[in-house]
Amino acid sequence: MSDQKPNVPLFDLTRQWSEVCDDVHAAVERVFATQQFILGPEVAALEKECAAFLKVKRAVAVSSGTDALLAALMTLGVGSGDEVITTPFTFFATAGVIHRLGARPVFVDIDPRDFNLNPRKLAAAVTSRTKAIIPVHLYGQAADMEALAAAAPGIPLVEDCCQAIGTEYKGVPVGGIGTLGCFSFFPTKNLGAFGDGGLVTTNDEALADRLVDMRIHGMRPKYVHHFVGGNFRLDAIQAAILRVKLPRLSGWIAKRQAGAAHYRELLASAGLAGTVTLPAELPGRSHTYHQYVVRVPQRDALREHMAKEGVGAEIYYPISLHEQECFADLGYRKGDFPESEKAEAEVLALPIFPELRADERERVVAAIARFYR
Repeated sequence: MSDQKPNVPLFDLTRQWSEVCDDVHAAVERVFATQQFILGPEVAALEKECAAFLKVKRAVAVSSGTDALLAALMTLGVGSGDEVITTPFTFFATAGVIHRLGARPVFVDIDPRDFNLNPRKLAAAVTSRTKAIIPVHLYGQAADMEALAAAAPGIPLVEDCCQAIGTEYKGVPVGGIGTLGCFSFFPTKNLGAFGDGGLVTTNDEALADRLVDMRIHGMRPKYVHHFVGGNFRLDAIQAAILRVKLPRLSGWIAKRQAGAAHYRELLASAGLAGTVTLPAELPGRSHTYHQYVVRVPQRDALREHMAKEGVGAEIYYPISLHEQECFADLGYRKGDFPESEKAEAEVLALPIFPELRADERERVVAAIARFYR
């Protein structure tokens, strides 16, 4: 029999399944009994529960986080000739939806402390064609929303909260600070469905009503179309599953935050504080640790070493968006956004999911320590 220790996974949904499986089975059976699989009462109930959790007036469930961003921009009328400002250091969808609408993504470099859009560099990017700004609450760390709003007054802020459900900025949940908030329920998110799903939040009733129509081809009443929307509907089964998970979310976030605190202790005890740059927890901004992302020297070699020791790690994100081939026509070049480019070479995500055990975090840090000895 081998005495090799089991791997430490970057993420393991099977551990969460053991907690929720009975309730999920009951919820799915409830949907099967109704035979109503798209929108309907389960989706309506989820929307009310999410609105209460996020402290917003309205929440509109949609088919994915990408579609949440797309529907939000469509609701604001973003189209050909417009510009939308965002960060080059994020998941592709943030800029991809801008391009899909015929608008131009305009990138602004990040603040190195939190990897989010730098308010001090925002004003210079605003033009008469700027239709919206998409700040991303990356990794679960809130962007500086007040500073961003002050740098570009009067321009709608569409919050990309796809990695940040439950994060707060000065006591207010993200998603209810800007004009619209966009969330993802991808399975690995802090609140994950059993497939794709998303949500758009707002305190503007008129925008919410338009979003409701937007997700069903701009239709109200049936077969009457006042504008061209999309098919952005959420399945009832996914809504039922999310309703099982939502009451547990605060507890899961607390476990992520406790895990992050444990990492800080372990990395300091291992003498790595001067080598490994830890995630910042900035004043007035909570961090829900969708990812626990550190900055490290010799990142690629460290990741290879950790893999050999059976420890999961991942790079979010290795190529900034201004360097992507599909955005070559925007005219950006290597060196245009130095903080984003520095981050792409240094960031490494360590395992952080709620069910991760203390001894597994100890193995992660021990593997890192052995590399830098």
